[in-house]
This record gives sequence, C-alpha cells and structure tokens, in this order.
Amino acid sequence: MAQYAFFDSPSGKIRITSESGFITGLDHFAQPLNLPQKIDDPVLVLTIDWLNRYFSGQAPDPAEIPVKLNGTPFQLAVWNILKTIPYGHSVTYGNIARQLSPTMSAQAVGGAVGHNPISIIIPCHRVIGAGGNLTGYGGGLKNKIWLLEHEGVDMSGMYVPKKGNAL
Repeated sequence: MAQYAFFDSPSGKIRITSESGFITGLDHFAQPLNLPQKIDDPVLVLTIDWLNRYFSGQAPDPAEIPVKLNGTPFQLAVWNILKTIPYGHSVTYGNIARQLSPTMSAQAVGGAVGHNPISIIIPCHRVIGAGGNLTGYGGGLKNKIWLLEHEGVDMSGMYVPKKGNAL
C-alpha cells in the first residue's frame, strides 16, 4: 500500500511517496498543502532523516535510500547516471548524452531528466544546459538555484535562459 509524507524544507514543501519499502516519489510542491499524514513506513522515516541531514549541509549518500524507479530503459539509464553526479557538482545534459552514446541528443536526455520521479536524492537539479543555462527543474527554477547554491556549486557563469542574466 502506498504511503506518503510531507517534509518542510528550506526550499519548500516536499512530498515523499513510498510503497513496499521503497521510495517511489519525491518532489517539490509549488503551494503549501495541509493534508493529514501517517508516517509509519520505515523508509519514509529514513528518507526524512536523509533530507534533514541534506538540508543541514551534510552530503548524505543517496544509496542509503531504497528507491523503486519505473521508467523506460532509456529513462532508467539516464537516472542511473544522475545518481553518480557528486554533491556540489553539476554536469550538462550534453555530457550525460555523450556518456550514453556519441549520437545521443541532449534534448532526449533532458526529457528523461525531466521525468525523474525522485528529485534531490536522484539529483536532477545538478544537470544544467550548455554554457551554464539553468533550464528545467520540476520543482521550479527557483528551487533548482536554491539547491545548487545550498550545495556550494559555483554559480558564476550560470544564467536563467529567458532573462539571460548571469547569476
């Protein structure tokens, strides 16, 4: 049976879902939710502890959290690469594409990254566009920027594409 919990983070409300001892979803919400929750699933408790450590400035190992990913073989391959991006670092969509195939497009990778169901733990916020373009994040660009800054990523030269302003 699926269970869920909400976590109040410095970057906004986060919903965590679990099923059968695995985390199946973790995402930011744009608006606050006032829904009751019953946290009796050990994996939810483990994930909340992980998030507390992450938001307190530690770099907990994502491998501590058992996750269940449902996606296409291509999506799973991209998500597995996301798991290897170190805390405090960023990579480009093009870099991930080249890891998969010399002919892979960055746009295809972007589509898979955008469907990552377990953000932060599977760090899709660490993926940026070519030349420092801060494009795409399911939790919103404001949260992407917050998470990158929280991790100490060098933001010089990065920019939000529509405004074109360097950060």
